[in-house]
Amino acid sequence: MRSGRAVGLSTRLLLAQALLLVAGAGTAWLVASAIGPGIFHRHLVEAGGGHGAAELEHIERGFRDSLLVALGTGLLAAVVIALVVTAWFSRRLQRSTDAVAHSASRITDGNYETRVPAVGLGQEFDHLADTVNELATRLGDVEHTRTRLLSDLAHEMRTPLASIEAHLEAIEDGVRTPDAATMTVLRDNTRRLHRLADDLSAVSRAEEGRLDVRPVPRPAGDLVRAAAAAAAEACQEHGVTLRTDADAPDVVDADADRMAQVLSNLLDNALHHTPSGGTITLGVRSGPRDTVELVVSDTGSGIAEQDLPHVFERFYRADPARQHRGGTGIGLTISRAIVDAHGGTLTAASDGPGRGATFTVRLPAAHRRRP
Repeated sequence: MRSGRAVGLSTRLLLAQALLLVAGAGTAWLVASAIGPGIFHRHLVEAGGGHGAAELEHIERGFRDSLLVALGTGLLAAVVIALVVTAWFSRRLQRSTDAVAHSASRITDGNYETRVPAVGLGQEFDHLADTVNELATRLGDVEHTRTRLLSDLAHEMRTPLASIEAHLEAIEDGVRTPDAATMTVLRDNTRRLHRLADDLSAVSRAEEGRLDVRPVPRPAGDLVRAAAAAAAEACQEHGVTLRTDADAPDVVDADADRMAQVLSNLLDNALHHTPSGGTITLGVRSGPRDTVELVVSDTGSGIAEQDLPHVFERFYRADPARQHRGGTGIGLTISRAIVDAHGGTLTAASDGPGRGATFTVRLPAAHRRRP
């Protein structure tokens, strides 16, 4: 543990500069006093002039004294000016480092709106300030996401928990009996909670790079046909027409189970937003630059332009009052994470509310994928 206050950077810089200047001035004075008179004496002798020994000694003493006085005065003035400039620069440097330290301390305390101003001490300090500011921005975004995630998670859990609690109280009060219908409601709600926990775990693994994906070459049309077959019954129950276009011969490297999960989430999302009498189209086509696209489009409620950048965020709702019909609200988040793990992209597009939406999974073609 330190017993006293440590010497600051500006003080150390000033002391180091002072020692350097004094050492330089002293060295220059010693060299000039040792070499200068000898050189002057030799030139004086070579010039002649009939000076006696006393006159030569007086002339040499005068030269030596004037040289040392002038040199000493000049060096002293140079040292003083250099120290003044160094002190000014050191104070400016200290203020800049204090500003960075103060901002970092405020960020540590949770004030993520804190920013370090540009100090004008060169690109290194500007880069340091930019880095601290970027850190504050990202921490602020993380904190905002964490807060919203906890709020949305509580919201998602509240509905099934409230239903379970209400039914249990009704059974305790004798209002309801634990018959098959009641047990079905309880099982459905507990199943929803389990699915929420599983989905959150899947998202966390995907975002941490721990998602188990084992891609192998397979026809993209097979993935489309399998997904369409799995969703056909649900679409029929809701009165929605499901069309498929799986004739393209393209081959992709894909984990069949994971891609089935992606297409299932996309079809489920389309079904939730497409009214009875609407149409969902699932197809495959060749994409740009040796890619293959799996496309899910619908004629449903569409997506507003301001909501498009957020549709893949956890629990995001364009309308906060709308509940996810049977889902956990993170299916699209999981889907994008799985597609990213395949080296592909998942994007959303819509012409606006009431004009349907299109989700496009773009994967590298199998013959272009390197081992």
